[in-house]
Amino acid sequence: MPLDLSSLKKAIASLEKSISSYHVLCGNSTLTNDDLDTVKAGVIQNFEVAYEQCWKFMKRWIEQNVNPDAVDGVSRRELFRVCAEERLIDDVQHWMAFHQSRNLTSHTYDADNAEEAFASALLFGEAARDVLKRLEARND
Repeated sequence: MPLDLSSLKKAIASLEKSISSYHVLCGNSTLTNDDLDTVKAGVIQNFEVAYEQCWKFMKRWIEQNVNPDAVDGVSRRELFRVCAEERLIDDVQHWMAFHQSRNLTSHTYDADNAEEAFASALLFGEAARDVLKRLEARND
């Protein structure tokens, strides 16, 4: 049975919209640093949601198309390794870096963590779109 990818598509679209808004607004000289920090916080929030959706859909796809037990209770690194074997992603280390950035924002909050998560969020859109494309191509 095919996966309903609509929530993943929405999460990625929201991330892309927030990134686009940031790029448009950062050129506005009337905005304060606090204004831009607020927009960055929205990008980070959308990154968190899109990241969570991506790994959960990859896991579901493997459970349905490879083996239900292949990713049951495994670490995130092992999940990403299996995803790479199944050609859902190309680079395990890249996805582990996204995971680390996601964990920074969920466990503590400070300016350095926010900047690191924001930088990851700017890179994540392309990786998320790639996963979605691969899932769509093999979603039968």
